[in-house]
Amino acid sequence: MHSKKFDEGLEVRRAVLGADYVDNSINNATDFNRPLQELVTEYCWGEIWTRPGLSRKSRSMINLAMITALNRPHELKLHIRGAITNGLTIEEIHEIFLQCAIYCGVPAAIDSFRTAQEVLKEMEQSEV
Repeated sequence: MHSKKFDEGLEVRRAVLGADYVDNSINNATDFNRPLQELVTEYCWGEIWTRPGLSRKSRSMINLAMITALNRPHELKLHIRGAITNGLTIEEIHEIFLQCAIYCGVPAAIDSFRTAQEVLKEMEQSEV
């Protein structure tokens, strides 16, 4: 039985990352990684992403910067898609990565630009 926060988190997670991706992650969870899927859904998405203090767009901006700093390209791909869903423009994504170049390092920003271009091309965004 899932908590209210899990259910709220699942709703937000699906809205941001896409229902197909999220449902696939949940449905293909094993006994080994199911606790992580539940933790992420309940606490990351249910406790934090549902808070009223920041918009989803702002949260996406912060995530792009943090994931760039951590150099996590798989997660970056997901969150670039989510950022577009949450209303970020390609120009805003450019600016986030340029800011990251200064504060996180040029190599991290180069990888993020490369990853973003790949994702945006897959999404058929006309500006890339």
